[in-house]
Amino acid sequence: MMVIVVENAPPRLRERLAVWLLEIRAGVYVGDYSVKVREMIWNTVENGIEDGNAVMAWSARSEAGFEFRTLGNNRRIPVDFDGLALVSFLPQEDELPSV
Repeated sequence: MMVIVVENAPPRLRERLAVWLLEIRAGVYVGDYSVKVREMIWNTVENGIEDGNAVMAWSARSEAGFEFRTLGNNRRIPVDFDGLALVSFLPQEDELPSV
């Protein structure tokens, strides 16, 4: 199983994702494909996301039971912690110290 969530994605990318995946909520796509097809779909996201952002998560034989990738600007960034993928939050613009 795989899930892709896009924010601020161009309509043509959303339409393309809807060809391959079921859009269960606005910008949330699910499906179950092979590694090869999953990589092709992610390549489509990379080429079409423009100023938006995306995350893809899929089932995997790992400690957590899944893996994920992110793309674009977002406060949440993946961090490798001794082989375990975690998510860190960047401070908001108004939380940054003034210089």
